Amino acid sequence: MTTTLCLDIGSGTQDVLLYSPDREIENCPKFVLPSPALQIGRRVEALRLKGENIWLHGSNMGGGVTRFINAHLKAGLKVACTEKAAYTMADDLTRIPAMGIEMTDSCPVGFVPVRLTDFDETWWRRFMEAAELPWPDGIAACAQDHGFHPGQSNRMGRFKLWRTLLDEGGGRPEALVYRTPPAMLTRLADLQADIGGGPVADTGAAAVLGALFVDEIERLSFERGITLVNIGNSHLIAFLLHAGRIHGVYEQHTGCVDGEKLWRDLAAFRKGCLSFEQVFDDNGHGCLCLDLPAEAGGFEPTFVLGPRRGMLDGYDVDFPSPGGDMMLAGCFGLIKGLAMQG
Repeated sequence: MTTTLCLDIGSGTQDVLLYSPDREIENCPKFVLPSPALQIGRRVEALRLKGENIWLHGSNMGGGVTRFINAHLKAGLKVACTEKAAYTMADDLTRIPAMGIEMTDSCPVGFVPVRLTDFDETWWRRFMEAAELPWPDGIAACAQDHGFHPGQSNRMGRFKLWRTLLDEGGGRPEALVYRTPPAMLTRLADLQADIGGGPVADTGAAAVLGALFVDEIERLSFERGITLVNIGNSHLIAFLLHAGRIHGVYEQHTGCVDGEKLWRDLAAFRKGCLSFEQVFDDNGHGCLCLDLPAEAGGFEPTFVLGPRRGMLDGYDVDFPSPGGDMMLAGCFGLIKGLAMQG
């Protein structure tokens, strides 16, 4: 039996599935645990309360830990870090000294080392042992990665990635799961190294792909075009999908819209009438559409996932639960994407 530990790493929680293809999905172990950013942040907080200086090393991880580091500095304590760990706090490393953080490859005398990582294998081995579960045959993970775009807006840079997916990658949804992430996705590259080289994906994209884990939704997407939406706590993303191809991408910050505005944006998006500039000027990431096929029928069936999906309560949408658990949509998206890759 081949098992895969699938992790959807968010800012508050990490939603986890230990997937076995030979076992009923309802009997696969599932966990909702504090995110690595919160776990490490609490360690930093405990050291702050003890008055300890800290040295950060390890990987580029989720930025949620930064507020704990800022609290450390505000308390008058010292913080040092390696160059690799510094990318957690800023893509532009010239900002690190300005924050009052010393960059050094070795732990200064009198500092306590704190390892930054989105995946701590030692922690997970202890957890799996305590749960009396075998170590998985493979690990797959998703996390949000704005990407490293020196000298330009990361919103602009991110849409270059979507343009490449739609133009050069054929818009295939399974291409959202990376065997080798693009160079700009530095957090995913570090995450992939930490999980031992397994596949990785962006959180929002994986959650949307998770909708295709529902057989009825996947079948419908070949009969006519559909709109898939994931409304996360801080970001939302939508795809226009038909016949195994993504025809459009819309990405916005959740806090910049309410249900009425989002519904208007989605209506224009489905018609190919929403421009990149309109979304970008609204403080979103942007919008990108190919020539929309007439046989897609306007992409009207709309399926909404994500913790803030209630924003579209009362609108003409469906709220699927892939594998019977909406919170694990990202994990099911990883499984579905890998299965589609063959």
